[in-house]
Amino acid sequence: MPLVERSLRELLAAFASSDPTPGGGSAAAAASAIGASLLMMVAGLPKTRSGSDGERTALTSARIGLTRLQAQLTDAVDADTAAYDQVVAAYRQPKASAAEQASRKAAIQRALHAATDVPLNVMRLSAESLQHARAVAADAHRPAASDVGVGVALLMAGLQGARLNVETNISALSDAAYKEAVAAEVDRLMRVGEESAEAARSALG
Repeated sequence: MPLVERSLRELLAAFASSDPTPGGGSAAAAASAIGASLLMMVAGLPKTRSGSDGERTALTSARIGLTRLQAQLTDAVDADTAAYDQVVAAYRQPKASAAEQASRKAAIQRALHAATDVPLNVMRLSAESLQHARAVAADAHRPAASDVGVGVALLMAGLQGARLNVETNISALSDAAYKEAVAAEVDRLMRVGEESAEAARSALG
């Protein structure tokens, strides 16, 4: 059964088990999905900060964007587990002969590439969600400030957690150009996320 279709207790038990998956990558995606969900809830509240039409328009736009991002982050929970399972399978390939060793090495590189792409995309989705958090924090009903704050904190946890997974995976890759491009994007996404989170926290007061 996919992780996202399990009960919360079953999901927590899966994370707590001794199996290598689900691991930190899936947990990072789940954290960001929950963070985006909280922001969606606040953006959909009937009241805004001052009740202006402009605030309602901004919150509606943010909710639409967050709905798309939350769906993709939810999909990433299982995608990360599937990607890591492929890495494990690649490392288990036979290596008795030179041909098997070459095949195994190529399979590992392909699997690690895919396992890097998933958390990198989680970083993209988390950073974009944090940009929407600015509008939610600025225009949402003030009594919901704590919900916005928790949403931002969870998105930052997801962003930082996905970064750890990206950096772990690219360390074993041999494609220098890809590694350089990923490292540059990781830095950019962290800046975007941190700046957006700080702007949202400032808007909350």
